Amino acid sequence: MTDGWSALLVCALSLAAAAPTGSAPLRLEHKIELPDVQGRIDHMSVDPATGRLFMAALGNDTVEVIDVKAARRIQTIRGVAEPQGVLVVPALDRLFVASGKDGQLHVFEATSLAPRPAVPLGDDADNVRLDPAGGRVWVGYGDGALAAVDADGKRAADIPLGAHPESFQLEKDGPRAFVNVPGAGAVAVVDRAKRAVVARWRTGEASANFPMALDEADRRLFVVCRKPARLLVLNLDSGAIVATLPTVGDSDDIFYDASARRLYVSGGAGAIVVYRQDDADHYREIASVETVTGARTSLFSPELRRLFLAVRRQGQTSAAIWVYAVSD
Repeated sequence: MTDGWSALLVCALSLAAAAPTGSAPLRLEHKIELPDVQGRIDHMSVDPATGRLFMAALGNDTVEVIDVKAARRIQTIRGVAEPQGVLVVPALDRLFVASGKDGQLHVFEATSLAPRPAVPLGDDADNVRLDPAGGRVWVGYGDGALAAVDADGKRAADIPLGAHPESFQLEKDGPRAFVNVPGAGAVAVVDRAKRAVVARWRTGEASANFPMALDEADRRLFVVCRKPARLLVLNLDSGAIVATLPTVGDSDDIFYDASARRLYVSGGAGAIVVYRQDDADHYREIASVETVTGARTSLFSPELRRLFLAVRRQGQTSAAIWVYAVSD
């Protein structure tokens, strides 16, 4: 072989070795800065049709409204003390915001953002979820309860849990709700029709179970614990733990991407960890995307194929929403 052909072959082999084996699951597109937002940031909700993202700026006592298409903030809702959970329901033209400080579920018209009568719940109103079939909004609050609120703002149910609820998920094809209750070291299984806790699933040696996601098609529930940092995969029928994986510390959000068969876990230890679901019982980490310390809340939008990460202000660096494009 001539020296020229040898050099060409070496070059080709080098390029092949350096070529990526597949596209990265998350790609940072841009950062939407929020210069005057101070303190901790909690949960988010998005209206995919309008591209409006609603962010609970807990430490700032505001809800920030962001146009994700224009990549800028367009409005600020003030007067909500320590907003935690936030949920926009375009079909009802409603925005629901749970206040940790005054214990109310604040209600706004989603289009105009005009306030509607708030719903008193109790101390520490937190996560908010919609039951599309029943047309009710469910809220975790206080020292341990799950409340249902009708579209007109009337409380329809209160289910005691025994300790403060964190993230929870609602079955679409059944009456159950799965509720992280870290104070009890368990997942409470609630029958929404019976308005009662029907089971408690222990989280084993891991504790401080805060984030949760649901894969109803494969009958799997995903729970993230902080002590130690572990991702637990539970059988949705029995509550048995079928898989345990290490994950990022200080996590506050996890999302299941059904189309890509992935999980995204964001943690305040400074990373978003991405897992591949090989089948219902087998998972593997495929990426760990470096972020910043304290950025533990996020939101995945399957419609927009975007993941939004809430980054609090640190020193002279302003708060921001980091927007990641999600590959298929």
